[in-house]
Amino acid sequence: MENNKKLSYSCKIFSVWEEDISLPNGKTTRQSWIDHKPTVAVIPVNDKNELLLIKQFRVPTRQDLLEIPAGSMDHGEESPVACAGRELAEETGYRAGSLTQLFAGYLLPGYCNEFMYFFLAKDLTYAPMTPDEDEFIEVIPVSFKRADELLRSGEIMDAKTVLGIMLAEKFI
Repeated sequence: MENNKKLSYSCKIFSVWEEDISLPNGKTTRQSWIDHKPTVAVIPVNDKNELLLIKQFRVPTRQDLLEIPAGSMDHGEESPVACAGRELAEETGYRAGSLTQLFAGYLLPGYCNEFMYFFLAKDLTYAPMTPDEDEFIEVIPVSFKRADELLRSGEIMDAKTVLGIMLAEKFI
């Protein structure tokens, strides 16, 4: 049951809400949560069986991170698979001949309703698009063995990337 729901902040990707929530014991508590657009993550694997990771600076972490391509479904009524194809092309310059959904679920349900779809991208062809003006991305092909080394050494610190690599490895 919700009472006194109030929008605290909103931007193009998410909104922050505060509301009073009735607990099972009859008490009420104030909670803040993030209403986030659905998202996709893409695990691109080329014809050499290499993962195409991307390296980009992430402002919240104040560092470059190695990640799989990902983004928000922010183009109207875009489907998850269409968004996955667009994000792959924008961030890596590759288009996928096949996109296979491997998983879909909530990323941070303790305070956010962001729902992410994970896709394996195969049969890649290079056909670059113009990246978003705030994205400066380097594409880094790595073997699954090298990706495992990067995970173990802590060079890959992004949870969606870890999950994506594990899903792709299990599927392949």
